[in-house]
Amino acid sequence: MPGGCHMKTNAQNVAIFITTAAGEEARTIANILLQQRKVACVNILPGVSSLFWWHGKIDSTEESLLVAKTTASHIDDVVRLVKESHSYDVPEVIALPIVGGNQDYLEWMDKEVS
Repeated sequence: MPGGCHMKTNAQNVAIFITTAAGEEARTIANILLQQRKVACVNILPGVSSLFWWHGKIDSTEESLLVAKTTASHIDDVVRLVKESHSYDVPEVIALPIVGGNQDYLEWMDKEVS
């Protein structure tokens, strides 16, 4: 790579984006995922303004965004747990691959999920 930038990729690590209703729902879902050891870490970003198509028209709401870090093998469990505990009919749960980063952090993530 130009400039001597070398990152080790680790396709088994993922970041999962989950939107929730504003308020306590975000913390509740984060705690469920952590207690069941399906994620290593969850960041909660409150005050997210979301605009989206719903029932044929553009809608909007204030939400919290969870960014959960885990391994690809836990995606299905995370989706199931979120759907079981979420107030939305169709909750957003999308996983994005982590293609690089601090290898010590990525190894810690792997160790913390079961």
